[in-house]
Amino acid sequence: MAIYVNENTRLIVQGITGKEGSFHAQSCQEYGTKLMGGVTPKKGGTEILNVPVFNTVKEAVREVNPNTTMIFVPAKFASGAIIEAAEAGIELIICITEGIPVYDMMNAKKAVNYNGVRLIGPNCPGIISPELAKAGIMPSSIHKKGNVGVVSRSGTLTYEAVYQLTQLGIGQSTCIGIGGDPIIGTSFIDVLKAFQEDKDTQAICMIGEIGGSAEEEASEFIKDNITKPVVSFIAGLSAPAGKRMGHAGAIITGSKGTAESKMKALTEAGVYVCKNPADLGITIQNAIKMKNLK
Repeated sequence: MAIYVNENTRLIVQGITGKEGSFHAQSCQEYGTKLMGGVTPKKGGTEILNVPVFNTVKEAVREVNPNTTMIFVPAKFASGAIIEAAEAGIELIICITEGIPVYDMMNAKKAVNYNGVRLIGPNCPGIISPELAKAGIMPSSIHKKGNVGVVSRSGTLTYEAVYQLTQLGIGQSTCIGIGGDPIIGTSFIDVLKAFQEDKDTQAICMIGEIGGSAEEEASEFIKDNITKPVVSFIAGLSAPAGKRMGHAGAIITGSKGTAESKMKALTEAGVYVCKNPADLGITIQNAIKMKNLK
């Protein structure tokens, strides 16, 4: 089993004719994901990667019945692409684009919630369920099918955790980068709940960072709802207050959003907290052994 994407995923790519869109669409296709088509206004009726290109998402839904879209659209148009996909009834929207204005994302999230669909991102690497489907920009070769669920605000730290796990012979059920912007579609809690309900996910790796309160909120949810071992790392331990570190949401304001406060909350919730990202793999391995899991 896996969460959100699997062998039944039917993917389209908004912005498929652009350099980034076509490159990553091909990567997903080569991984085995069912690539059904793409959307680029004014290029409908053409083909790329042996799949049709449509002018609108609504046309794509009518003709090839996708359930997932991956968005590679410039930031000024990306919120419109999200809204278009939501209104067309696409069940899972994955927005890779970074730099989307906060006001635009407020409107996009309203559309997502109103239409009852799921958004992952923006400013994220996407999602992969190893050996089943990939809808993202992550390097396929480092992943291995297994039973550890990985969720992260950081793309590169997701890759680091996955690589360590695979090197130790530990596979992953699904790996998700939820994005590092102030407004995102899917939260840690959403993914933790899905991993808890997935019978084949036996342990969870959660990678957070400074800024906001998502990790503190997740720690409360873990304490009350998660029975599987959770290992976590919080990036930004040495970050100065008031200075944005990488992601738009990675900023400490006052006494809130610090790595220390997040690590404390997670530890009190029973999470195995790493102080060094290099320890993620071995900590997960030890957590699995302590729980007598395979």
